[in-house]
Amino acid sequence: MSEVAITRAEWLHVCKRSDLVANSGVCALVGGRQIALFFLPDQEPQLYAIDNWDPIADVGVISRGIVAEIGGELTVASPLYKQHYRLTDGQCLEKAEYKLVTYPIAFEGDDVLIQIDH
Repeated sequence: MSEVAITRAEWLHVCKRSDLVANSGVCALVGGRQIALFFLPDQEPQLYAIDNWDPIADVGVISRGIVAEIGGELTVASPLYKQHYRLTDGQCLEKAEYKLVTYPIAFEGDDVLIQIDH
């Protein structure tokens, strides 16, 4: 009988709440991936996690982008070419062929946890 590879999602500790910057992004290296974390204390949800890699500029800079609301949706603008990516699903608003991976993220007390598929 052969073994079947099982993909599972695991919650991992990323950082503490105090490591985040309100209304801005920080980059975390999680399982070899650069992930941009955004803490928006006046929004619900307050936390968003999205790939840090800008596929158009071909560099990891999304965490340095500016958060803005466009058409009622929260976005982050790439700091280089200014494309906007929705924080909820990673879709690029200007170029539909581009989409960043988003990740479930949550607070557990003061700990920030993220879910990564293996």
